[in-house]
Amino acid sequence: MNLTLVIFIIAAYLIGSLSFAVIVSRVMGLADPRSYGSNNPGATNVLRSGNKKAAALTLLGDALKGWVAVFIAQQLAPTFGLGATPVFEQTIAAVALAVTIGHMWPIFFSFKGGKGVATAAGILLALNGWLGLATLGIWLFVAKGLKISSLSAIAAAIAAPFLCWWLLPVPVYIAAVIAISALLIVRHKQNIIGLLSGKEGKIGEKA
Repeated sequence: MNLTLVIFIIAAYLIGSLSFAVIVSRVMGLADPRSYGSNNPGATNVLRSGNKKAAALTLLGDALKGWVAVFIAQQLAPTFGLGATPVFEQTIAAVALAVTIGHMWPIFFSFKGGKGVATAAGILLALNGWLGLATLGIWLFVAKGLKISSLSAIAAAIAAPFLCWWLLPVPVYIAAVIAISALLIVRHKQNIIGLLSGKEGKIGEKA
């Protein structure tokens, strides 16, 4: 593997390892989101603290890091000899997957990370604006109707590969989106159990 590509992947993983749920909660003097509710360091769980500002900042930070990792790679890849079409696409796909893995298993926080919903949204927006907006639209539609964040995320994750095939039909990007969606669904295992048993919490429910 090209050394430059390895550096891009490591950098993306480290960016993904910045868990904004934990960082924002510490800065604002709130309890660690891994200690209450679903124990998930994500915006939905931070919202259970009752602090909407902290939840919004978490959502923004996690989405932004996904977007930044991909965007920076898109801008710098040609400068570092990774600009040829197949290599460029492989680099961006690898970075997208690496920042996702960093979020889910962050080296800075004992490898205990979030489920990747906001970060995936940022990634998709960087890959293709319409792809990101269409996926977000599905999340919002389900969330507005059912008020269940996990179900919204799972629905969006299932739809994302098909939307990518339609809006950004690049095989390596489709493969990356499939992998990210699969990881996101696996990270929602407990939520799926909760949904099937009728015990899954709703958006805004306090811990």
